[in-house]
Amino acid sequence: MNRLTALIAATLAVLPAASPAQQQRPSEQNEARRDLRAGNVRSLRDIERRVLPTKPGMQYLGPEYDPSAMVYRLKFIRDGRVVFVDVDARTGQVMGESR
Repeated sequence: MNRLTALIAATLAVLPAASPAQQQRPSEQNEARRDLRAGNVRSLRDIERRVLPTKPGMQYLGPEYDPSAMVYRLKFIRDGRVVFVDVDARTGQVMGESR
C-alpha cells in the first residue's frame, strides 16, 4: 500500500495546480444567466426561437456563449459539415455564419 500512496503523491506533485483565476471563473452558463438577469441580453430560448426555423435541414447541436462579446454561437451540422451561427445576444440579430 505504501507504494501506491507514494505513486499517487508523486503524480499529484507533477500535476499543474489550477490558477486562482481558473478556480474563480464562473461558467459560461452562469455568466449568461447573470447577463440575462441584468437585462443585458436576450434569453437563449428567445434566440433559438428566432434562429432555428431559419436553418431547415440542419441539426442543431447546441450553443456557446461569449460573455465578453455578448454573443451566442449556435452550432449546427448538415451533411457532415459543421456550421456556426453567431448571434448578438443583446439584439438577437444574426451577425454571421461560418463553416
